[in-house]
Amino acid sequence: MKNVLQPMIVGALLLSLAAGCRGEVSTEPPIVPIRNMYNQPRYDAQERSAYFQDQRNMRPQVEGTVSREMEVDYSTETGRLDDESGWVMEVPRDVMQDFGSRQALVERGQERYNITCAPCHGISGHGDGLVAMRAVSVGAAALNPPTFHGDRVRQMPDGQLYATITHGIRSMPSYRHNVQMNDRWAIVSYVRALQLSQQGVEPLGEEN
Repeated sequence: MKNVLQPMIVGALLLSLAAGCRGEVSTEPPIVPIRNMYNQPRYDAQERSAYFQDQRNMRPQVEGTVSREMEVDYSTETGRLDDESGWVMEVPRDVMQDFGSRQALVERGQERYNITCAPCHGISGHGDGLVAMRAVSVGAAALNPPTFHGDRVRQMPDGQLYATITHGIRSMPSYRHNVQMNDRWAIVSYVRALQLSQQGVEPLGEEN
């Protein structure tokens, strides 16, 4: 008799425990031992800060410091000449060397362009991507990106085009943190290839 009752008692206990776990939503606050790890104050991008005198929470780089991710070469990092007298006219040679050849540079630029830029600028660079088409359909055509095939962009130095990708301009956001530095230069190289293709000019051959 004892052997029969023991499984029944255990089963009854398990059933009562299961009945108590009904999964109801509690209105009580969660028990968090370390509150500052659970609810940390933070700022959103471009939000005003009362802590700093200039009220900017996005802090400028401390003068004289160099981050670990920053390239030592100033022109490669910024697209500007070392003496700040103007823009770098062509993709820096050290970027070309990192890719090994111009063909590899352009191919990488095409891959990154199709992922990052084509939704707005279009596959051929005429400013007719899906996002631009959507803007036209909702009456916001003024936000459309310009074509890469006009004289203004064609005559733009490579460094200026690189800086535009890096920092953004007007309705175009910055891609400094979304696209790596060498990939931004690769996109510039691919945009030049697109421009040449529209002119019926063969792209430049490989350059090691």
